[in-house]
Amino acid sequence: MRIIGITGWSGSGKTTLLTRVIPLLTGQGLSVSTLKHAHHRFEIDVPGKDSYEQRMAGAREVMISSRTRFALVHELRGAEERTLGSLLTKFEPVDLVFVEGFKRERHPKIEVLRASLGKPALYPGDPTIVAVAADCALPDAGRPVYDLDDTAAIAAAALHHAVPLATVLESLA
Repeated sequence: MRIIGITGWSGSGKTTLLTRVIPLLTGQGLSVSTLKHAHHRFEIDVPGKDSYEQRMAGAREVMISSRTRFALVHELRGAEERTLGSLLTKFEPVDLVFVEGFKRERHPKIEVLRASLGKPALYPGDPTIVAVAADCALPDAGRPVYDLDDTAAIAAAALHHAVPLATVLESLA
C-alpha cells in the first residue's frame, strides 16, 4: 500500500481533482482508497435513521451494512483525535491511498493551488509538498508543477511520489 497526500486551502478543488484522478488510476487496474480530514463536526448518517439513533444513544461504534457497501462510524466520545498513522492502518490493502488534508503531517503531498482564491501557496514552507497542481504558472516552485486540468500527469505524479505505508508510519513516529 502506497500513500500520497493532496493538500491545499479549502475551496482549492482537492476533492474535485481526486474525483477526476481516481477513475484514471482505477482504469489502469489499480485499487484506490481515500482518507479525508475534516476540521469540523460532520455526519454521514441522517437523524432519525437507526444507525444515527444508536450512535446518539452512546454506541462507540456503529456499522451499517448492505449488499452494496458498509460503513463504520466510531465515536471518539471525548478521546483524542486519531492520528494519521492510526487511521491509515485501518484500511484494507489497496495499491494507493490518497490522504486529503492532514497538511501538517510529514507524508509526501501534492498541493492544489488556485490563484483565484487569493491564498498563499503552502509549498514554500513545506518540504513534504513534492509537486503542485495549479491553475497558474509557478516558474520558481523548485518542484514539478502540473496544470490543474492535466489529470493524467497529476495521476502519474501521484503514483511516482507515493511512498509505502511503512515509510509514512516511520515519518509520523
